[in-house]
Amino acid sequence: MPDRVRAVLLTPTGTLLLMKRIKPGKAAYRVVIGGGIEPGDASPEDALHREIREETGGEAAVIRHLHTIERDGERQDFFLASIDAWSPAERTGPEFDRADGGQYLLEEIPATVQALDAVELLPEEFARVLRAAVERGELTRTR
Repeated sequence: MPDRVRAVLLTPTGTLLLMKRIKPGKAAYRVVIGGGIEPGDASPEDALHREIREETGGEAAVIRHLHTIERDGERQDFFLASIDAWSPAERTGPEFDRADGGQYLLEEIPATVQALDAVELLPEEFARVLRAAVERGELTRTR
């Protein structure tokens, strides 16, 4: 499995833009935007920008690296980024064409501990890291 990059997207109103995943027979859960680094990507950051465009129909500015998870030979790098506009109609990721893939819904939630505690954010290890960053006031749209 390729290494992955993901972005915690902060909106102009201070919310988090997440992907709500709904799969038949399973409880809904959320993930931060992102995916696998592909051979044509010039860098992990290039892959991150591609994934953000594909999954949101928008462009984002990367602010900084937040966390890395390495498990079973796979690496996932999580970044903080700001996004000003997105368009579900302009999403182009291959997952949107799969009939068996369930739903991929963009959802804004407040950047608060209470809002994070109210949803199932995966992976759990990163959910804990993000919650702690929110508690410390570390999620801002500037470096």
